[in-house]
Amino acid sequence: MNIISKAFATRPGWTTEPVERMSYYSYFAGQNMIYTLFNSCLTTYLMFLGINPIKSAAVIFAVKVWDAVNDTMFGVVFDKIKFKSGKKYLPWLRISTVLIPLATILTFIIPNGTSETFKLSWFAIAYVLWDTAYTLCDVPIFGILTSMSQSVDERNSIQSYKSIATYAGVGITSTVTTLLISEQVGMGYGLISLIISVVAFVLMTPASFKLKERFKGETEEGFTIKAMLSYLVKNKYLLIYYVGLFFYSALNIGNAFTLFVSYYLFHSTLFSLVVGAVGTVPQLVIALLLPKLFRKYDKMKVNQVCLLLFVILSFITWFVGYGNIIVYIILFTLRSVPLAVVALEMFMFTPDCAEYGLFKSGIEAKGITFAIQTFMAKLTGSISGALGMLILGLEAVGWNVVEAASFQELEELGITQSAGALDMLWLIFMLIPAIGGLLAYIVWSFYDLTDKDVQIMIDCNTGKITREEAFSRLSKSYGIKE
Repeated sequence: MNIISKAFATRPGWTTEPVERMSYYSYFAGQNMIYTLFNSCLTTYLMFLGINPIKSAAVIFAVKVWDAVNDTMFGVVFDKIKFKSGKKYLPWLRISTVLIPLATILTFIIPNGTSETFKLSWFAIAYVLWDTAYTLCDVPIFGILTSMSQSVDERNSIQSYKSIATYAGVGITSTVTTLLISEQVGMGYGLISLIISVVAFVLMTPASFKLKERFKGETEEGFTIKAMLSYLVKNKYLLIYYVGLFFYSALNIGNAFTLFVSYYLFHSTLFSLVVGAVGTVPQLVIALLLPKLFRKYDKMKVNQVCLLLFVILSFITWFVGYGNIIVYIILFTLRSVPLAVVALEMFMFTPDCAEYGLFKSGIEAKGITFAIQTFMAKLTGSISGALGMLILGLEAVGWNVVEAASFQELEELGITQSAGALDMLWLIFMLIPAIGGLLAYIVWSFYDLTDKDVQIMIDCNTGKITREEAFSRLSKSYGIKE
């Protein structure tokens, strides 16, 4: 059975339809095309503008202050607003599907030749608009899964195949942007962002009309900020997971500098495509195997083993260095296998934490739960890029800042970097992410909420079994009173 037929296959007890699942996958392909453009290219783009890296980093951190406000605010608004249609998630998806591409284009058309202050101001305004628009989509698209299905097996399967679409979106953006911005083509980021945004819009649109909200929480309650904070403190596993994710993602600063690593350390931006292609095959195989793997082993146990392997291989790769291309490709490929598993599982735990919170408190708070996910994804993505720029912007590093439209222009200008700057670039790319992974491994060792127990909690939350019956089946009490 090929990948398409598997994605369409419906197992006994599932409630979603094949076309519904495919539109869900398509949405993530488009969404992650845009997210990858920001996550992988924003740092390169800002450094091409000739702005001091420390100033760019400062603006990104300043925007995150608004991010903290709007994510919290939207989580509260999301749980309070009732649309006339009776739908909780779909109206927000339709709004954001239009706004995100527009805000993306606006961010990447900052004119060269203007003052540094003008560029920074334009970027700050555009980035705030994009950040707000992205908030409107991230909570609903992840939260709607809890409304589409009440089966952990079905949710895990959908999220696994969704991850394949995610990789497709990431791969498309990475390939297209690398080729077009490379020294061989030399296209600017303004036109690239237009192309990516149009394709992403086409891919995201079907979800607004094909996804179905079948199940509604029985105990939804409005939220005040005080009640929200109380809920977060009491949701032990939500806090544990996102503290670990913060370390893992915030220190995963290498992705933002992939193009610079390829250009300066391996002498061609296209080298990143070669390495990416080599690592894609094992990643796709892993994605196909995950649903079966999760039926046999608990998600977090799999996550822990793979995270530890990623950390070990990252330390080895950093120590060996970038002098031998063949050795680097071999180590990078081996490292990409456990990394793929960790990445594919990234947000599979949020619905589980939401169900645990409902089972423990009796309060339906999926809006708040998924708002935290959105906030953490954007916060850590921005920190990872800003932290790298902050390090390279230090006077002691000696990074050569220059204004250029593409790597083609960079090559024509003959821009080079000192040996010390290149060593720091390698450390940013390989060692710091390994440290983040190690810290996440330590934190996640305290996460012991199992898939089997989550399914029992879901059955209780939806009224299929009584609370007394649920406690008799759980492997432990989780500190919850009957």
